[in-house]
Amino acid sequence: MADTAALAAAADPHPPSLVGAGRRRYVLVLLMIAYTLSFLDRQMLSILVEPIEKDLHISDSAMGLLTGPIFVIFYTFLGVPIAWIADRWSRPLIIAFALTVWSGFTALCGAATSFPILGFARLGVGFGEAGCNPSSHSFIADMSTPAQRASGLSFYSLGVPIGTLLGLGVGGVIADLGPHGWRMAFLVAAAPGVALAAIIALSVRDVRPNAPALRIVQAFIEPFRDLVETMKALSGKPSFWLVAVGSGFSAFVGYAQLFFNASFFLRCHPAEVAAIAATLGLKSKTFLGPALGLMTGVGGLSGTLIGGWVADRAVSRDRRMFATVPALAALGVMPLMYATYLVPQALPGILLVLIPSVGSTIWYGAVYSTAQSVVEPRRRATAAALLLLILNLIGLGGGPTFLGFASDYFAKVQHLGPAEGLRRALIVTSTFSLLTGLFFWLARARVREDVVS
Repeated sequence: MADTAALAAAADPHPPSLVGAGRRRYVLVLLMIAYTLSFLDRQMLSILVEPIEKDLHISDSAMGLLTGPIFVIFYTFLGVPIAWIADRWSRPLIIAFALTVWSGFTALCGAATSFPILGFARLGVGFGEAGCNPSSHSFIADMSTPAQRASGLSFYSLGVPIGTLLGLGVGGVIADLGPHGWRMAFLVAAAPGVALAAIIALSVRDVRPNAPALRIVQAFIEPFRDLVETMKALSGKPSFWLVAVGSGFSAFVGYAQLFFNASFFLRCHPAEVAAIAATLGLKSKTFLGPALGLMTGVGGLSGTLIGGWVADRAVSRDRRMFATVPALAALGVMPLMYATYLVPQALPGILLVLIPSVGSTIWYGAVYSTAQSVVEPRRRATAAALLLLILNLIGLGGGPTFLGFASDYFAKVQHLGPAEGLRRALIVTSTFSLLTGLFFWLARARVREDVVS
């Protein structure tokens, strides 16, 4: 018995039993709120597309670049060195610093007077947000048993639908305050991050000892060496690469729709949206933002929780469910995506947003748990960063950018106009869900064999 305990301790130097259930819940809630704030900022931008384009005189293509490559440059590539640091130093302090940085640059977005200034501010937001996910993923994995890992990461991922709901709702209300209401929206989004950073820095301690702080100067060299070693470790784990690409195409569709859905309803159904809002005593964006936020948020919450529940049960039953459920969900929601943009009335279209939001978030727990389960504990943050790099390059970097340029192409080159051009672009983008289903289904064959812990 003693030998068994010693072997277990050697296999995992930071056993989950060191973290009490109450403490684990407290940390999970704080990390989920941090992730919520990151999506509050991102999705607030989507309800502000129309006033920003009008105020700064920019196009759909430019707005797609703002949330795509401009944001992604730092957000994805800095994840690797930050993950290296997170595998060796205090993850709570890294997360607190990241919160402070992205909150400051979010506030700067509200002061932008031109596209270059707004682009610089979005670069800074991406720089800050790069520190959140790899640190949080590995922290949660170290606090959790294998049977708790997927549900813990799913709970953390609730930040996506909650942040989306708040971003669309709060942004819509503030945007209707006046022609420059979008500026105030960014200031409101920035304020909570600074307070939360202080709470995390002062009240959360890591579950492992930290390396000496002076070793962090090596972060310009060693993280890439560590990335190479992690990639070697993952080279014989095809399930990791397949679910990473599959989730990337899910994000490609999801981010594109999230960013341009509000503009679609404001352009294609302006009179009906205004009429519905007027019957409620509201302005258009004050109604549309919370309505889309509610549909997206409730759908995302449901998909995230269902996915985590399925994934935790798959650990002891059939891990192929990690890939089977997301594959079927991606294919099953495609007809409803098309219907959202083809129904002739606004209200049914808004309501239809709910179901695709379930399907596009159901993979969170399974994919994130897979990434943490196919490598040894000391490589978990780097594996998370690699997963997020692939996911965000395809999804966040490609989705809104593709849709923005497609919208301008259909509107200007095909002479369909801004409303019909955006509708056509959204339909074409939704078709990429086929690739999501394909890659998840291919991962199904290997997911059981590739798991380490």
